[in-house]
Amino acid sequence: MLGGVTTPQDLDDRFRETLAALPAAERRRDPADPITDDAPLTGAQVLDLFDAQVTSRQLDLAGRWLRSFGEGFYTIGSAGHEGNAAVAAALRPTDPALLHYRSGAFYCLRAAQSAAGPASTSAPGPVADAPVTGGRGSTADAPVTGGRGSTVDAAATGDRGSTVDAPVTGGRGSTVDAAEAGDREPSTGSAPTAAETTTGPDPSAPELAPTSVGGFAVYADAARDVLRGMVASREEPIAGGRHKVFGRADLAIVPTTSTIASHLPRAVGMGLAVERLRRLDSAGRRTGAGVRVGSGAGDAPVPWPPDAIVVCSFGDASVNHASATAAFNTAGWYDHAGLRIPVLFVCEDNGLGISVRSPEGWVEATLRAKPGIRYFSADGADPVRTYEVAAQAAAWVRRNRRPAVLHLRTVRLMGHAGADAESAYRSPAELAEDLDRDPVAATARLLVDAGVATGEELLTRYDETGWQVRRLAEEVLGEPKLTSAADVVSALAPRRPVRVARAVADAAARASGPCAGARAEAFGGKPPELTGPMTLAQSINAALADGMLDHPQMAVFGEDVAAKGGVYGVTKGLRDRFGPARVFDTLLDETSVLGLGLGAGLAGMLPVPEIQYLAYLHNAEDQLRGEAATMRFFSQGAFRNPMVVRVAGLAYQEGFGGHFHNDNSVAVLRDVPGLVVAVPARPDDAAPMLRTCLASAAVDGSVCVFVEPIALYHTRDLYADGDGEWLAGYPEPGAWVAGHVPVGRARVYQVGSADDLTIITFGNGVRMSLRAAAVLAEEGVGTRVVDLRWLAPLPVADIIRESSATGRVLVVDETRRSGGVGEGVIAALVDAGYVGAARRVAGVDSFVPLGPAARHVLVSTEAITDGARTLLAR
Repeated sequence: MLGGVTTPQDLDDRFRETLAALPAAERRRDPADPITDDAPLTGAQVLDLFDAQVTSRQLDLAGRWLRSFGEGFYTIGSAGHEGNAAVAAALRPTDPALLHYRSGAFYCLRAAQSAAGPASTSAPGPVADAPVTGGRGSTADAPVTGGRGSTVDAAATGDRGSTVDAPVTGGRGSTVDAAEAGDREPSTGSAPTAAETTTGPDPSAPELAPTSVGGFAVYADAARDVLRGMVASREEPIAGGRHKVFGRADLAIVPTTSTIASHLPRAVGMGLAVERLRRLDSAGRRTGAGVRVGSGAGDAPVPWPPDAIVVCSFGDASVNHASATAAFNTAGWYDHAGLRIPVLFVCEDNGLGISVRSPEGWVEATLRAKPGIRYFSADGADPVRTYEVAAQAAAWVRRNRRPAVLHLRTVRLMGHAGADAESAYRSPAELAEDLDRDPVAATARLLVDAGVATGEELLTRYDETGWQVRRLAEEVLGEPKLTSAADVVSALAPRRPVRVARAVADAAARASGPCAGARAEAFGGKPPELTGPMTLAQSINAALADGMLDHPQMAVFGEDVAAKGGVYGVTKGLRDRFGPARVFDTLLDETSVLGLGLGAGLAGMLPVPEIQYLAYLHNAEDQLRGEAATMRFFSQGAFRNPMVVRVAGLAYQEGFGGHFHNDNSVAVLRDVPGLVVAVPARPDDAAPMLRTCLASAAVDGSVCVFVEPIALYHTRDLYADGDGEWLAGYPEPGAWVAGHVPVGRARVYQVGSADDLTIITFGNGVRMSLRAAAVLAEEGVGTRVVDLRWLAPLPVADIIRESSATGRVLVVDETRRSGGVGEGVIAALVDAGYVGAARRVAGVDSFVPLGPAARHVLVSTEAITDGARTLLAR
């Protein structure tokens, strides 16, 4: 039967043979009774698991069928991983979940929980502090071990009702770690406290959804969702034909599009935010099952209950990814520091990353070694123990608000995807061994052995589900696809400038009206508009403070931003004003900093993370590209992650740095669809631009990157020492509306007649170009200096208008000649049919060296002046 590879036909035939060979039990068991004498699940509940698993299996078979005639576009399936249905059953349907691409059974089970209505939702409160039952009718004060494939690594019980001090193990691959004790010191190795040794199912976990005869009715919507994703139907409810993902807002399933661990840092951020919001007790912030935060524009209810936990799943190969390492480390770091991160990591271990094997024992050793993260394990082919251990893990995380990992051993059937020829790297014996551990067959065997059903009855359910799935597949084939570029990008990143402007106006009204007293108090009785001219850094600091006052859900965080006030003092004093819960230092890892921001934004906060230097952003850029920018795109706006990322960047620091502290490359940012990239050059632009970014994030869910030119932070002068021309006053709230800077609008400076030359630039180039324009004015040349201010989206209309006014354009680009901003400006001119003269002055294609050598590769005032003269001489 095994022709060197498990085909859909092989798998179907083998399943049928298995069911046909199952001998009927001597007596029938009432489905309302436990499936075995001490099991935490009834026969009816295991039958629900079977139906979810079968629906997922039939979806995999349908995906291969659709692909066989060119109508299916996604064949990575869940066959062999259907044990994750029991994990879904152990959680509440309101626990936010970020699922990897082998989560079909989890998705189906959760959809069934939701379809079952209020009866399937969790009890209103968290798990009680007292120990809960480990098995049916027995109470255990510590984790217990059961059958094959599970263990709980803490002081555990041996026989029912007896306690032993040493950890014990059950069968193959089972453990539960004991080194997690104490409320704030999880790594001490001391014995667990009574509050931490809860075992058994969560008493307030949801019941599995009741199903109809044949089992498919409550899974039909989920099956249709998945099939629509496979055929790229625009009717698919989460991504609308843009990708095949598991996601639905009403199921609290957040779509993840590249599940090679890149979603794990976001999960940690969600856990941190859920716990922070849970602790909010201010009046009006709790509404029903969710949490409402803030009073500013765009505030929205958080859709998860206060005691929710975050679950994220991933494969064994992903354990090795840098993003996974960052997430585990951050969760453990915060746990060690005494902060709460209620996240349940679920590692589904089939032993393979496409064709690369995980070395025997490596995944377990790796997961056990993570400090601050409690370890649980189970065999995914044993649905009862998987449910029991998953419920233990979920209850532990929910009560203690601390991270844990569930190591779920699985198999992979039908290969990685449809085009995967397993015979190239796996033997027939290996494939046969995996088929012997088919989790759907294992659940069927349990049901038959217990007398809940016969093999023939289960095969009837299997065939009925297969027929229904095939019928749905034929229906969705005729549904419309995305038919234009406009359709594709419609969900990418909304731009609603009128609403953003209104949000700024509302903030101004609050700051000068009902919140004026609180604002004056926050600024120590002297608001920033009364302090005199400011530098760029001071203006940003004041605008951050005003943002914190207007957005109670806003948090500022990053390396060194709190106690130190930032490397350059930009966040100085904010922690003292707003407290450590809203202004805090993070560990030194940019992936984790952005991951915290992504999760916090998704949970309802307005995160403002800082990346200390632009060069360090490249360590973590996929958190912006693959996670942040795709969220609205692949959820049609059902989910969003508003965020304003502050980045100290660009070059020209005198006497300091070299490449890492003078990075002049922003190409990776401008390449991300939907990302807003702002570069303020002057103090009087910095504050209104930051207000715009905050409002855009709150109103539109925008992901904004606010690049702050380091060399201009403390600059005071423009033309001569002591002239103070680079300083500016901070506007009072009554002037915020008039000074509003919309996304994608440039600023124009006119020097002299302004009729001869247009210089288009940004950042440090603005100051250098104004100095060059002053020199040219002495030569009788009138110049328009256009500060782009926004690098994405570019202010194209302003570029065209100001270029056409003179017919001569000099693009001054402090980034590199290749891949720099100037290329985009020139392309915009060409696309618009500009027919005048144009020239570029740009940085050399080089990293920035240390010391005076930097002057050889960076743009200078002299180079701008010479470039202008050359252009004028044409």
